[in-house]
Amino acid sequence: MKFSKYGQQFTKTSAISQLMDDLGDALKSPTPVNMLGGGNPARIDKVNEAYFEVYKSLEQGGIDGGAIESVGNYSNPQGDAKFIDALVAFFNRHYDWNLSTENIVLTNGSQNAFFYLFNLFGGQFEDENGDISTKSILLPLAPEYIGYSDVHIDGKHFIAIKPEIEEVEHEGETGFFKYKVDFEALENLPALKNGEIGAICCSRPTNPTGNVLTDEEMAHLSRIAKQYEVPLIIDNAYGEPFPNIIYPDVNLNWDENTILCFSLSKIGLPGARTGIIIAAPEVVKTVSAMNAVVNLAPTRFGAAIATPLLNDDSLKQLCDDTIQPFYAQKAKKAIAHIKEEMGEYPVLVHKPEGAIFLWVWFKDLPISTTELYDRLKQKATLIVPSEHFYPGLDTTDYPHAHQCIRMSIAASDETLEAGIKVIGEVVRELYDAQA
Repeated sequence: MKFSKYGQQFTKTSAISQLMDDLGDALKSPTPVNMLGGGNPARIDKVNEAYFEVYKSLEQGGIDGGAIESVGNYSNPQGDAKFIDALVAFFNRHYDWNLSTENIVLTNGSQNAFFYLFNLFGGQFEDENGDISTKSILLPLAPEYIGYSDVHIDGKHFIAIKPEIEEVEHEGETGFFKYKVDFEALENLPALKNGEIGAICCSRPTNPTGNVLTDEEMAHLSRIAKQYEVPLIIDNAYGEPFPNIIYPDVNLNWDENTILCFSLSKIGLPGARTGIIIAAPEVVKTVSAMNAVVNLAPTRFGAAIATPLLNDDSLKQLCDDTIQPFYAQKAKKAIAHIKEEMGEYPVLVHKPEGAIFLWVWFKDLPISTTELYDRLKQKATLIVPSEHFYPGLDTTDYPHAHQCIRMSIAASDETLEAGIKVIGEVVRELYDAQA
């Protein structure tokens, strides 16, 4: 059976498919696995109880409404109208953006949204004379999200910039570092100057590192995007206002040259597959048309759960008072375990500023973290090696890209401690053998 050139890329193992396969295998494993590799959010009792109460209220609508209504009918391709109305009211109430329903479209999760957006703004372009050019998506700071890598249909889809790395203190302790955008390298990028960039994209907080670009960095990126007449896409899957797993005091801004992407996954509804795009009306209309072709319409169940919680601001309260403190505490515990297991070794942690991961750097590790991943997997401990997080960047001569791991902190305290203990044992052996 012969597949198209596009289809052939799915016959190869991709980073995101390997990650999801490992997650599925771990869940089916007859023996315990220290699952520190996935992106699944934690199960938080108070949050789950709030969703269950909404579900029960929907259930009371009987066969003519409520839960049945949320799955028994399509929405239009833009998405569930009540949820979009609730989102417009929520963002205007809290951010004064003067949005209308023409500024919001729903997708079946963020991954779906980025497939659309990256193929809208990256790939082949035809001008008014019929001339063909190719544009890429610019990632101003790599490492970036693993799920971006394989969504393109054609062309060289990504160009990425190495970060500036600064060793910093965190809560008065050493052993931490932070990434910053190298604006000199970015602004001197030939592809940007030559019109070969179709959009700029960053996640904030960043998956995998938990880095939060400062307000100054975001304003600088916005100015560059406007200068070159390309949109600035911001992946806000972990940011404010939901799930608000972000610790620095920063501002969330939007204008019609900005495309903001949100998700209900990290508030604890990953299976509902609900993504949210806030953008200029022409983007919303185009994504709605893509929805119609690819999905007919976005799913509605997540919208049905979230709408009443948005309307009375209880979702914001859950995020501010429960979800954010939960992950802040988990990060503290995980860092304490890392310090205990590897504090005497050249191991640094990216300053934890948000998201549900820690990004751990093993300086001068004698093997790559892909090899480390294999060794840890044999000991029933899953992480994600850093090599997968550099789409658009040749890392052949960039050792740092082979020395880090992404580690989820969403697991139970017992799993977190046990997993870090295994990582510590393997890493100490590697360093000790090198000495």
